[in-house]
Amino acid sequence: MGNAPQRGFTIWFTGLSGAGKTTIAHRVAEVVQQRLGRGVEILDGDVVRTHLSKGLGFSREDRDTNIRRIGWVCHVLTKHGVPNIAAAISPYRDVRNEVRKMVGSFVEVYVKCPVEVCEQRDVKGLYRKARAGEVKQFTGVSDPYEEPIDPEVTLYTDRETVDQSTQNVIAALETLGWLPR
Repeated sequence: MGNAPQRGFTIWFTGLSGAGKTTIAHRVAEVVQQRLGRGVEILDGDVVRTHLSKGLGFSREDRDTNIRRIGWVCHVLTKHGVPNIAAAISPYRDVRNEVRKMVGSFVEVYVKCPVEVCEQRDVKGLYRKARAGEVKQFTGVSDPYEEPIDPEVTLYTDRETVDQSTQNVIAALETLGWLPR
């Protein structure tokens, strides 16, 4: 690549808890890192909440603040040429679109999975707690999830393997010109 500037971009994984966002994001990061020969930053919603967004709850206002914070970090990374991946439920369409505009070089990946399948996977026991009323404002149970209208990629993780989903994201990144073929 010589002295050509390194372009940054954001891959934004959105979907219900348990849909597979984090798992696929890590696999995609490995491939992108190998292809570009440089690091990829991952911002996982759960990790960000323990550091950057500590103290925020799950009201709509707090969720929007959390997503805007993740979006701002993605914007800064992208501006400085760092490929990055965000994996966060990000349930509200208007805030995802706001982040898309802020970041600019943005690839939305909708990790689509029926809530019933996410509940079966429920590694953290959150759906069970939400159904029992122990977790209030839980996306997909007592709070809405607004599906993306026109994402660059839609993954169907109830019927695709992690490898298939990863390959679908990589193929889209190639088509969009973010990754060499």
